[in-house]
Amino acid sequence: MNFKTKKQNDQLLLSELSFAGHSWLHPEVASELFSIDMNEQRLNATNLSFKGSRELDEQGVQRSVFIFEGAGVRIDYHLLQYADTSLLECWPVITNLSRAVIHLNRVDSICINIPADRAEVFSFTGNWGSEFEPHRTMLDQTVILQSRSGRSSKGNHPWFALTSRDGQILSASVAWSANWIFRFEPLTDGGFRLSGGINDWEFWKDLDPGESMQGAPVVIALGDSLNTVSQQYARVGRRYWYPKNDFASTLPVEWNHWWPYEDVEINEAVFMKNVERAAEMGFEVCVLDAGWFGPSDPGTFWEHYRGDWHLVNDKRFPGGIRKLSDHVHALGMKFGIWCEFEGLGPHAALAREHPDYVALRDGNSIGQVCFGNQQVQQWAYETLRRLIVEYNADWIKVDYNLDAGAGCNRSDHGHSAGDGLYAHVHGYYRVMERIRNEFPNVVLENCSSGGLRIDLGTLRQTHMTYLSDPDYPEHDLQIFWGASTMLAPNVLLHWTFSHWRNINPPPYQTFNPHDPNLTHEKWDYLARISMLGCFGLSQKLPDLPDWLSQRIVENIRVYKAHVRRFVKQADLYRLTEQPRRNGDGDRWAAFQYSMPDRSEHLLFVFRMPGAERQRHIRLHDLESERAYKIEGLEGELRLEMSGKDLMENGLLFTDLGEPGSALLKLS
Repeated sequence: MNFKTKKQNDQLLLSELSFAGHSWLHPEVASELFSIDMNEQRLNATNLSFKGSRELDEQGVQRSVFIFEGAGVRIDYHLLQYADTSLLECWPVITNLSRAVIHLNRVDSICINIPADRAEVFSFTGNWGSEFEPHRTMLDQTVILQSRSGRSSKGNHPWFALTSRDGQILSASVAWSANWIFRFEPLTDGGFRLSGGINDWEFWKDLDPGESMQGAPVVIALGDSLNTVSQQYARVGRRYWYPKNDFASTLPVEWNHWWPYEDVEINEAVFMKNVERAAEMGFEVCVLDAGWFGPSDPGTFWEHYRGDWHLVNDKRFPGGIRKLSDHVHALGMKFGIWCEFEGLGPHAALAREHPDYVALRDGNSIGQVCFGNQQVQQWAYETLRRLIVEYNADWIKVDYNLDAGAGCNRSDHGHSAGDGLYAHVHGYYRVMERIRNEFPNVVLENCSSGGLRIDLGTLRQTHMTYLSDPDYPEHDLQIFWGASTMLAPNVLLHWTFSHWRNINPPPYQTFNPHDPNLTHEKWDYLARISMLGCFGLSQKLPDLPDWLSQRIVENIRVYKAHVRRFVKQADLYRLTEQPRRNGDGDRWAAFQYSMPDRSEHLLFVFRMPGAERQRHIRLHDLESERAYKIEGLEGELRLEMSGKDLMENGLLFTDLGEPGSALLKLS
């Protein structure tokens, strides 16, 4: 990437943003760099005075801080360039230098002018059970991508890829866990203004004299293909963004109780039997999901009492939660527990005992506590700390099952009526950072009705993210393909096709482990999809047929021995187009994992129902003149081909079932 600025009179202007000879800057209209709406003025780099810069080299990250002043404010514009990548990160910090309150109602962390180039905007919408639904739009009119739900990936995922007609890509993502926006707006001189950051819908903030606020970081990556752009997000994420945790970094194989039992059928005896079987099968962590807390009534519904985390349902768990944890640890595994510490159930005593904790919108509860209130931050920290210490928990599944919209607009929480959601997110970040600092060995899993708060801000606070509640195979392949455009595979957790007790599941959520038509090959197809990232299952382990239990044992062995080091370290190539859950899209899915030194590669291939009988799968980034040994990880295949042949002609698959899969190692 070539990124350059130039000083012109007392202004600093962006002069170059290019990759492989392709310029992404409008040739005639100067870019604003950032844009702030303040007191009915629009301030940016073209109308503020440039006062100088600071340069810092932070272990592979070149940080530049450009300082602008005018209209009673100072803007410290932070710009990070990551070594050996074409990836930038930027955000403004606005400080009130005046003696009066200033009113902010729009803070764009990026604002650049791009040429008109018949470009295409590729993005994803997201909703429950329909995460990472692809959309492609020609950039010939205004295009707005945004979330207004209060959750970062409800509505749209906070990411896009803009492809020029010569195949060059500019991708961007807002590292923010609530409402965000990207705008593509036509310029009168041709081209488009690209701006984005915190969504200005229902947002405003009053800055007191001397007070500062930070915009949401925006990440920009350039490349010549979607794979190269995605690899940069993944490499930088692994090295700089994702929190470090020794246990999470092993990619432990997880069992979670939820889908086959929910809160209706889970109890102490059921959990104990499952973890005993999990230990025999090779699982490494067992997670107790919702249903453990609340009044001592077997009919308690988990959503109603969120907030009363001090209560344990002793009708279901008469020995308490620590008994379960100790049993899991005695069997040589780690213990995890679910919590939705932002949520507030309609029957929770917390709301009556601490009405000042409740997030209100126009006087009505929005179903959560407000982390803009520092007392709530302390309560949340103490809640998580107690779960970890009293229950000796190694893993917290942090869920978030509601839409906060524009957030809390109370005026007695330490925030103003217009920035309650902004204050909530920063409060949430502070609590998570405090927990990680005190308990660096505890894994924090992000979840939000499945996959509705997946963003680079959340992934700087948690060690992995759960991708979606449904987990039927075509859906799994679609969401993995989509999520891996922005995130590394080693932070993507999803379960193999689960056995749901739910009486009204999604139409395709039909897995039955006792189905006489379920074969060894069909199960491997399902399990290998989950092996693409962090590998987990939600099944009634004691009730599985013997042959299936043994097959899962072998799947776990292969994942531990061969697969997870690739998931953890390798670059990912999507070798086929995105599959679709509705039967559209590519009906073959293939993914190549390449180790950084390119000496070893792992190939996953899936043939979905409705696919053509055979497919050539062309690999990437091999050495043309080298011979590659290709072998199945269970000894089912051995052959040799040249790198040139594998890249130009591909590996021909003719005998996979419908559905079917292959898992091959190349060296």
